[in-house]
Amino acid sequence: MIDCLAMGPYDRVVLHPGVYEEQAEVKLKVPLELVGLGRLGDVALLVCIEQQCPTARLCNLVFMPPWFSTVVYKTSLGHVQLDNCNFEGAQLQIRGPGTCQARFCSFSQGSSAHLLGVVISFLDSCDFSGSDTASVTVEGPPVSERNWACKYLAALTRTFPSCGVSGDNSNPLVCTTGGHQPPVKNIKKEHMSIEDWQRKTGVDAVCQGTVIEGGWSDGERSEGEEENRDGEGTKNTKKPLTLDYKLPCDQHGLSHLLKPRPDGSLPPASSPDPPSVIPEPLTFQQELNRDPEAQMLAASTLGCILRRCLFRDGKGGVHLSNYGQARLEGNVFRGLNYAVRCIQNSTIVMLRNEVCECRASGVFLRLSAQGLIAENNIHSNGEAGLDIRKGADPIIVCNKIHSGLRSGVVVLGNGKGSVRSNQIYNNKEAGVYILFSGNPVVSGNHIFQGQAAGIAINENGRGTITENVIRENQWGGVDIRRGGDPILRNNYICYGYSDGMVVGERGRGLIEGNYIYCNKGCGVWVMSSSLPQLLGNYITHNYMYGLAVFSAGGGERRGVEGEGQENLNEEGELFAWESDLDSEDERHSARRSISVALVESNCISYNGAVGLYVKSSEPLNVFANLVNSNHGTGIAVLQSSQLTRLVTNCILQNGRGGVTVEKDCRVELRGNGIYENCGHGVSFSGNGQIVENDVVGNRGYGVQVSGSADIKVLRNRVQPAQGCGIAVLGPVKGVIHDNLLFQGHPGNKKTLLHMDPDNESCVLRNNSILRHNNSCTSAPPWVLENPPPRPLASSPSGFSSSQHPSRLGISMTTRISATVESGCHSGSMFCSIL
Repeated sequence: MIDCLAMGPYDRVVLHPGVYEEQAEVKLKVPLELVGLGRLGDVALLVCIEQQCPTARLCNLVFMPPWFSTVVYKTSLGHVQLDNCNFEGAQLQIRGPGTCQARFCSFSQGSSAHLLGVVISFLDSCDFSGSDTASVTVEGPPVSERNWACKYLAALTRTFPSCGVSGDNSNPLVCTTGGHQPPVKNIKKEHMSIEDWQRKTGVDAVCQGTVIEGGWSDGERSEGEEENRDGEGTKNTKKPLTLDYKLPCDQHGLSHLLKPRPDGSLPPASSPDPPSVIPEPLTFQQELNRDPEAQMLAASTLGCILRRCLFRDGKGGVHLSNYGQARLEGNVFRGLNYAVRCIQNSTIVMLRNEVCECRASGVFLRLSAQGLIAENNIHSNGEAGLDIRKGADPIIVCNKIHSGLRSGVVVLGNGKGSVRSNQIYNNKEAGVYILFSGNPVVSGNHIFQGQAAGIAINENGRGTITENVIRENQWGGVDIRRGGDPILRNNYICYGYSDGMVVGERGRGLIEGNYIYCNKGCGVWVMSSSLPQLLGNYITHNYMYGLAVFSAGGGERRGVEGEGQENLNEEGELFAWESDLDSEDERHSARRSISVALVESNCISYNGAVGLYVKSSEPLNVFANLVNSNHGTGIAVLQSSQLTRLVTNCILQNGRGGVTVEKDCRVELRGNGIYENCGHGVSFSGNGQIVENDVVGNRGYGVQVSGSADIKVLRNRVQPAQGCGIAVLGPVKGVIHDNLLFQGHPGNKKTLLHMDPDNESCVLRNNSILRHNNSCTSAPPWVLENPPPRPLASSPSGFSSSQHPSRLGISMTTRISATVESGCHSGSMFCSIL
């Protein structure tokens, strides 16, 4: 029995070993110190104490609940200090303006600490295990009234060694075992040539006979191309046949993208090697220096402060609700259902914690929660490392998020957040997964070595995704499907084991200024019924096609994350993500109205097969792209039941033809420069028009029109290296008029303008042929002028060749919009998300 009436103010009461039990609540009305004698566990209290005095200290005691209450200690007024105490199946309750400081205490067998409206409380080096709910619950905003200890506790937290916000993330208290760690040399720079990468991934330097559909192979050549090979290798893109009468064309509108920079280095469009240096993620201090809000949160000390605590083998770690505030530093969360759950406008600051082996998500934020989550090691969790929903808007910087059994970061249900400078790797599903109107900012992260997609945007997800390094993922580096509509700018998407980027069924998005290179599949794979805008990207050195726009029967082979699967919510129950949605109208609202997929101002270079491969049943606009030095044809259109427009592109020095259009395709070629390709300049068997193009220096025919095409060939300038300038083969319908043809060299025995004698449905009119005068010893002074070499453009002053092609002022005709119809679609031979 504890006789509180006999105690005087500030007495020290020593309890001898034994069990002390009270049958009613004990009210502590005078300040005192209560100390257990002997070893921890020798003195046990089965009491419920309510503190009604300014201060108390309890030391070396074991608290167990009495028969009438699970709360063993509570205060709503004063300050209590707990040293080396154990709580067994009991609850500590602190209500503001009351405060608490607990050091080296243990909460076991379902024990917990409840802090309600506290201004500040401090739990240091405590052990929480076996909780039935959350080990620590923080509820309600800090009350305005403060007790005498608030100033003392605030000063104590500021002098604590780990309270600093320097960029040093070393913390000997946080365990770093149990998760795969990235090789440091791969985080910062990539000094890898294409040959090294091909050797590493086990692929050949040249893609020979790459087949995606059985009806066409990049390994096949037309009869005209075979005639003009002259025994040279199929991959020779650097040695086109020499022209005796060279027609200068190197000052076309995109030529500055191919010229060396002032420092002598080659720009990405003309470099035979991929980029060797990638951006480094910012340090925590650098992030704080540029973000005042993060800096303010890092310095905040309100609410519950937990440092160096261990949370293990229970249901939950820390739960914040209803404007609660907490700061977590250097803690370990292991083997829980969830580590941290922050909801209802609460604020969390998490610095240098380890969160691992949770059965559901590690950190869960929803209902407008916010805060700062920085320099944590979040790994090996059963669900997402971080799960952000329903308007939650945290700042997530400089964490390691890895080795999860599902995704690294999931943002859904109108969740927001700023995800910056993290290392996200080796997760079994998408590194970052955005869906159901999630709209985060994802910037400056390294997302790598994932077992599925790097970033997946699905089910009307959005997001602004900038300056990330997305590399070495098993599936698509970025995968956009089913209404996903992000903005992707200035990312490095490289060394993937599948496609660099996939825009799947009903995918959208503004994809601008990205470097997409050295992926084992295609650089970019676009499926039918998707409406992306690809602007100013560098798509280079990919093993297969640079950009493939593809549709065929069969459907996508694999679904998305969560489809047809059961998903655990933070409580471990079955949960449907759709329940987090707001109104249907908001979900389906589009950021901008797009009716035709657009490919504009991209550099598509040094890819292992065709630069741009089109097999689609929907319209496509291809404007002002540089397509050069690909191993296969520059642009191949194999299926295009609706209009594909190829306007003001430069198609240069590709390993086979410049442009190939198969039968039954509808294609318009206008204002393009098609130069020095190793096959025909244009091989056209479809329907459409070839208007005002410059087709110069190609190894095969300049323009070959064949089959039952219905075509207009108007006002083009053509000079073949050998073979015909314009050849009309078979029952072609249409008109060939007002074209200007230049002789290539005197050894060419083919006529510059040829039409089959039995063709009666094609009209030749007003075509001009310029031949060399043998009496003249000098080369003919032929030039492309009025206009100059196509594509026509003026490089804006002040822009260097290193800037994104999307900055260029290419002149082009008015764009045509068309309605997109749905249909059956096929996935990439490699790629599904997650």
